[in-house]
Amino acid sequence: MIKSSYTTNLIEVGCDEAGRGSLAGPVVSCSVIFPKKIKIKEINDSKLLSENKRIMLERIIKEKAIDYSFGIANAEEIDKINILNASILSMHRSLYKIKEDFDLILVDGNRFKNFNNKRHICIVKGDSKYISIAAASILAKNFRDRLMIDLSKTYDKYDFEKNKGYPTKNHKKSLMQHGQSLVHRKTFRFKELQHKLFY
Repeated sequence: MIKSSYTTNLIEVGCDEAGRGSLAGPVVSCSVIFPKKIKIKEINDSKLLSENKRIMLERIIKEKAIDYSFGIANAEEIDKINILNASILSMHRSLYKIKEDFDLILVDGNRFKNFNNKRHICIVKGDSKYISIAAASILAKNFRDRLMIDLSKTYDKYDFEKNKGYPTKNHKKSLMQHGQSLVHRKTFRFKELQHKLFY
C-alpha cells in the first residue's frame, strides 16, 4: 500500500522525472508537497495508470497539493551532461520553483545530488511507495506528454503524439528513413539501432 509520508514530523517534497528512456525531447521532473496523512484513491506509479486515469488524478493532485512545480532539461543538455545528470538537473530546477519551505526530499530512484544542503533520501521504486513521489510521477508524465504532442506538430514524421519519443518500432523506422530531428538526443546509439532494427 502506498504511504502518505516517510516521516511524521518533517515537511517532505516528492520528486520524480519522466522521459529518461526516450530517444527525443526533454526530460521533465516534478516536485510535490502534500499535507500529512493525505489519501488519494487510485494514485500509483504513473507507468501503471492509463492516460485517462492520470489526467483525472492530475486535477485532484493539483487541488490537494500544498505546492508543486516542474523542471526541464532539454535534449541538448542531455547530450552534453548525460541523461542521469540531466534528470537530476531537471529535478533541481523543479525544486528551485517550490515556494513552500521543506525539510526532506524524497527522490525516486537510487541517484541524486545535494540540493541546497537539504536532506534527501533516494527510494528505488519510490513512485509506488510514497504518495508525493507517485503524484510527481503523474504530473511529470502528463506535462511531458503534452510537450511531445506539441513537438509532433513541428516534427510530424516521428509520431511523437503517439510514442512520446520512446523507441517504438515505428519510431525506429522513422529514424531510419528520415534521420534524427533537432529534438532527438544525439548521444543514443543510432548506429547500433541501424544494425538491430530488423533483427
